[in-house]
Amino acid sequence: MKLAAVYSFNKGTEIISERYPELVVEINAAIKSIDASQHKTKKSKEKTMPGQMLFSPRSLNKAFEKQFVGCYAWNPVRVKCDYPSEYYVPGYNFKKANRGQFREMDFVKKKLGVEVQFGKYSFMVYNVAAKMTIFKNLGYIDAGVEIVPVKSFVDEMSSGVSYFEQFVWDLKNRGVADIDIPVMILGIDAD
Repeated sequence: MKLAAVYSFNKGTEIISERYPELVVEINAAIKSIDASQHKTKKSKEKTMPGQMLFSPRSLNKAFEKQFVGCYAWNPVRVKCDYPSEYYVPGYNFKKANRGQFREMDFVKKKLGVEVQFGKYSFMVYNVAAKMTIFKNLGYIDAGVEIVPVKSFVDEMSSGVSYFEQFVWDLKNRGVADIDIPVMILGIDAD
């Protein structure tokens, strides 16, 4: 795979490049080491492209996990969620909601968090605008990297997968809030 685009959200590229240069090298090496052609394994059932072979997000995620965890000793971080129950109105019969609930960051090393996202648009926004802030507030990370496909890569995936260009447009037009952490957004493409 190859790096196709970089966007600096809240000075993420500048801060991460300065504080974590060796981790930026590892991230780039992990991206380059994945042979995208090995992950074109999903046979389309969609009306617009029946039978066409597409890139499999699940397979691509496993390849990233193999690189980050297996080759570079990054680790996922899972946090148990203790959901509050004091906000239910009197008389409401609620079921305890926090059995086995958690939030997870894909990869963390030296307080830098990495999320790889081949899902819907809302997951990309959630990662940068909520999850990374939560993991910073909990003391696990200080900055983040979001790895997402560019439009040309998404064109060879099932419909509904979001992409770098629309994600960056929305972040630029949203602006930066005082709780946002520095995030480097990396757009990737198949070789």
